[in-house]
Amino acid sequence: MLNDRVGGEGSSSSSSAQAASADHHQLEPQPPPAAAAAQPSRYESQKRRDWNTFGQYLRNQRPPVGLPQCNYSHVLEFMRYLDQFGKTKVHGQGCPFFGQPEPAGPCACPLRQAWGSLDALVGRLRAAYEENGGSQETNPFANGAIRVYLREVRDSQAKARGIPYKKKKKRRKPNNSSNDQGMSSTTFHQMHQSPGV
Repeated sequence: MLNDRVGGEGSSSSSSAQAASADHHQLEPQPPPAAAAAQPSRYESQKRRDWNTFGQYLRNQRPPVGLPQCNYSHVLEFMRYLDQFGKTKVHGQGCPFFGQPEPAGPCACPLRQAWGSLDALVGRLRAAYEENGGSQETNPFANGAIRVYLREVRDSQAKARGIPYKKKKKRRKPNNSSNDQGMSSTTFHQMHQSPGV
């Protein structure tokens, strides 16, 4: 009886609490739709963080380097500096695990930034440079030396892991006539069933 009374009281009080809660939500002002659109995308947030990190790196140089004086050599130094924070094991040629995709044990080879991470970083910084007033013609992130460095990193990491880099092929849109090229398995089986089945 005590359980019935407690349950009965609890259910009536919880239903009145739910009704009050529903009324309360109706009275709350809804944020305008523009507020949700004002939040930057994940890409834009990462680009801003990368740009700020690169700017801090330039200011920490002795003597400090201003953005107008920045050139491709500063970008190369920055990418090498970032290697100390990398998480990708890159085996040296003297390592017994060099060229093995899945090494059998630990080794003393250094951790580096993965090629894909550096490539994406350069792309974001290249865009940020121009968005922050830099000209396309003088963009240090678009310099040919940067592309050469990234290619060398990609190739050396692929050799060290024993996994060749394969460029991703762009997906082609399927043709509408693809269904005309062959019969579906259902149609095939229906056509080839014996008459007695």
